[in-house]
Amino acid sequence: MAKPDFIEGSGNVFADLGLGDAEERLAKAELAQKIGAILRHRRLTQVQAAEVLGIDQPKVSALLCGQLSRFSIEKLMQFLLLLGRDVSITIKPRQGTRSKLVLRGQRRGTATVRGRLNVEEVVAARASKV
Repeated sequence: MAKPDFIEGSGNVFADLGLGDAEERLAKAELAQKIGAILRHRRLTQVQAAEVLGIDQPKVSALLCGQLSRFSIEKLMQFLLLLGRDVSITIKPRQGTRSKLVLRGQRRGTATVRGRLNVEEVVAARASKV
């Protein structure tokens, strides 16, 4: 039997590469991709985008080049809000697992839950005034 010329990926390139925080990296990459698409659609320069997002132009450049370590998921979601998008966080059972949540620990009355957080854009763009 011939060896295949490729290996099918998991759907998360960061996990396939064995990088830490693969789920967070993927979420950030997807959010940054949406931000970049909106900026391209609006034909904004990096300077104009910086003004809309409330950051400086070098940070816009880093964002568009995929240098996402300096941006939190929350900050990227804030950028989407500033660009006229509504953002929703959907929490649902993982595919192929029991729906029972597994708690790892508790601190100050709040539980730490093991699982995935999927972020998706849910509402179309509002009219831009930029």
